[in-house]
Amino acid sequence: MNGFWNTWQHLPENIDPVIFEIGWFKLQYYGLMYVAAFGLTYFLVMYRLKREDRFEVSTDQAKDLLLNMLLGLIIGARLGYVIFYQFSYYIRNPLEVFLPFSFENGIHFTGISGMSYHGGLIGVLFAAGLFIRKNRLSYCDMSDLIAPAAPLGYTFGRLGNFINGELYGRATSSSIGMYFPLSPERGLRHPSQLYEAFFEGIFLFVILWTIRKKKLPKGSLLGLYLMGYGLVRFFIEFFREPDSHLGFVFFSFSMGQVLCAVMILCGLLLYRVRWKRENG
Repeated sequence: MNGFWNTWQHLPENIDPVIFEIGWFKLQYYGLMYVAAFGLTYFLVMYRLKREDRFEVSTDQAKDLLLNMLLGLIIGARLGYVIFYQFSYYIRNPLEVFLPFSFENGIHFTGISGMSYHGGLIGVLFAAGLFIRKNRLSYCDMSDLIAPAAPLGYTFGRLGNFINGELYGRATSSSIGMYFPLSPERGLRHPSQLYEAFFEGIFLFVILWTIRKKKLPKGSLLGLYLMGYGLVRFFIEFFREPDSHLGFVFFSFSMGQVLCAVMILCGLLLYRVRWKRENG
């Protein structure tokens, strides 16, 4: 048993996040995780369109909607990180917002590092809203179609964080802790990326996928998704190390928890609005 825990605890130190490297170019597993997440979401949405006849949208429209949402996700996630987590830095270095180079002390290739889930969510909702309005689709239908399919993709995103050794958890004395090479202090830390991969991804997916055919107010699955993700992420943040340059931003709560609290409130409000419209 000691051998298992030793292997477990040193796992992050034995994972190379780079698949291959040619000169300044690096192909990392993290990028492939985004591809896998989108591919799985696409498959689940197409599966629902074939098996369920409640959605008034063509396959081509659904494909175009997902592509627009992917673009919104990437732009929103990047801008969200810039605004929520590193605003003062990028005000001084605006070229680094979308260019994969650092311009401090010369030019260095760094890749696009720093994505915010909450920024990505805003980008997705904005891009989807524009597409739905332009094509005269039902926002309620589209949110009910996509919301149950989305969470499983987060599993891949969080596994990408784990492989990168980033967004690790707080220090712990528990055997479940791991040694992360990027941690400034040598010691066991919670593998919070794996907690998030399971609860934000698999756990939330199972719940939403299970209740998707229940008699719920039209358009309410988005509200349930917002509440579900917000609650899960809020509590996991107690195990996750806050960003070193931010620390705790509101009493003992991290920026992620503050944003999740807003997310939960928005989900509650949305669900209440949809429930009142169908039930008077």
